[in-house]
Amino acid sequence: MSVVIPFSQALRERTSAQAVTGDDGCSFMADLLTGRGTRGDYVQMLAQHFFVYESLERVAARWQGDAVAEQFLSPALTRLPAIESDLQFLLGDDWRSLVRPLPVTADYVARIESASEWVGGFIAHHYTRYLGDLSGCQIVRSLMQRQFGFDTNGVGFFLFAEIARPKEFKSVYRRQLDAVDWSPEARERLLDEVVVAYRFSTELFVALAAAKAEAAAA
Repeated sequence: MSVVIPFSQALRERTSAQAVTGDDGCSFMADLLTGRGTRGDYVQMLAQHFFVYESLERVAARWQGDAVAEQFLSPALTRLPAIESDLQFLLGDDWRSLVRPLPVTADYVARIESASEWVGGFIAHHYTRYLGDLSGCQIVRSLMQRQFGFDTNGVGFFLFAEIARPKEFKSVYRRQLDAVDWSPEARERLLDEVVVAYRFSTELFVALAAAKAEAAAA
C-alpha cells in the first residue's frame, strides 16, 4: 500500500526538485547580495515585485470569506503597502509613473489572475511568494541596509514586523496546508501550480539580469 506523505512535504519536495532542474543560474540576486549590485538594481527588483504583489493581494481580497483560503490570509503577510512606501522613498512621490512591468512580470501577473480562479491555484501562488520571501527576509534586509545605508525606509518589503518568529509562522502555515482535505486530483493540480509559480519567480530574476545587461550594453 502506498504511503501518502504530508502535503506540505510534497510541496517542499516538488519545489526542491524544481530548484535543482530549473534554469536558475541567474546572477542578479547573487550580485545584489554580495555588493556587486547597484541601488538601481534594487529599485528595479522592488518595482517588479510591486506588480506581482498588487495582483496577488487584489486576488486575496476576493477570497476573503472562503473557508479554505481564509486560513492563509494573515494581515501580517501583506506586502503591498510596504513596497509602495519603499518605492516612494526611493523614487519620490511620482514613483508610479516611473515603474513598468517587464514582459515576464506581466505574464506572471496574468498567471496569478487566471490560476486564482480556483482556491488551490491562489494558495499555490500565495505559498510560493510569501513563504519564500519570509524565509530570506532578515538576511536580505540586513545586507541592503549595510550596502545602501538604509535604516528602515527602503527595506519595508523585507520587514515582517508582525511576525516575531518566522520559522514558527511557516510551520503553522504548513500544518494548515496538511489539514485541508484535498482530493488527490486537487492535490496534484496544486503541486503543479506551485511549480509554475516557482518558475515564474525564477524567471523574473533572469529577466532582471537580462534587462541590466541590456542597459549596460546600450
